[in-house]
Amino acid sequence: MQFFDDSLHPENMEKVVITVAPYGPEWMPADFPEDIPVTMDEQIQKAVDCYEAGATVLHLHVRELDGSGSKRLSKFNELIKGVREAVPDMIIQVGGSISFAPEGEGEAAKWLSDDTRHMLAELTPKPDQVTVAINTTQMNIMELLYPEYLEGTSLANPAFQAAYSEMTVPAGPAWVAEHLKRLTANGIQPHFQLTGIHALETLERMVRKGLYMGPLNLTWIGIGGGFDGPNPFNFFNFIHRAPDGCTLTAESLLKNVLPFNAMALAMGLHPRCGIEDTIVDQHGKRFTSVQQIQQTVRVAHELGREIASGKEAREIYRIGVQYDSVEQTLLANGMAPNRKAGQKGVPQRG
Repeated sequence: MQFFDDSLHPENMEKVVITVAPYGPEWMPADFPEDIPVTMDEQIQKAVDCYEAGATVLHLHVRELDGSGSKRLSKFNELIKGVREAVPDMIIQVGGSISFAPEGEGEAAKWLSDDTRHMLAELTPKPDQVTVAINTTQMNIMELLYPEYLEGTSLANPAFQAAYSEMTVPAGPAWVAEHLKRLTANGIQPHFQLTGIHALETLERMVRKGLYMGPLNLTWIGIGGGFDGPNPFNFFNFIHRAPDGCTLTAESLLKNVLPFNAMALAMGLHPRCGIEDTIVDQHGKRFTSVQQIQQTVRVAHELGREIASGKEAREIYRIGVQYDSVEQTLLANGMAPNRKAGQKGVPQRG
């Protein structure tokens, strides 16, 4: 991304698109009963509350009545339908893992089969986005979940810790190509969840080969454990390498969420919050998803940035847009064109 002398001036920035992840599938309801919805009505109301607080993108997971993360597509259909009716302008973003929670003590934290995850393209009503990882990666979420934050929660259980420590994100080349094909065929936009520069480079190669022709909405994830660590230099390096025409959202965990969101807001980028990312504030106190959104809005306003409405967020994310060629995709996303046969030097943007 390029930054000019006036790029940090708020009047030259897009409005802020706040993503909220309020369903926190790694936690059990008893871990934070004040803020973990269980019934379908409660889960729908949580989306409404987050939207009214200022979030315009809902990162969606679903729970069963026993509090466990649901793997049933019928439950996702039910929640999507309810949210669509309650807050029609909110961007619904289904978490592509569905639920990675272990079924019981000592069991592995398993993602669904590739075939089942492909069926996210057939959800009805269809979501606006499904998150897509690039490259199979370790996802040890326990690496930076310090014991003082886990005391009294289900993740203090050594069996759960062992299960989550060994979790991986399955996102090999064949699966990603097929998943993108099915999502775009059904008018669902992928939102790319990227673990570092290596994932960004792979995504760029896919775009240059025509395996994806659409807007690039990216999230940089700094959570360690196989992903980039929560080091500002990792984040800034990613920003430097990201295409000029993409949108970029910051994601981290626990007490790193607010600092990275503040950096993103200061630079004209976008934040993500919610109890999937942190259940504590900077003082270690329990912190609801709505409170996190309200804090994000305050920080944005202090920096002079306006919060996007649902309709404005759809325009910024270019929801519903697809491109007809590799060349058009590269141009729309602010990327240099592919090299032509025999062309010398670095290809220049037209």
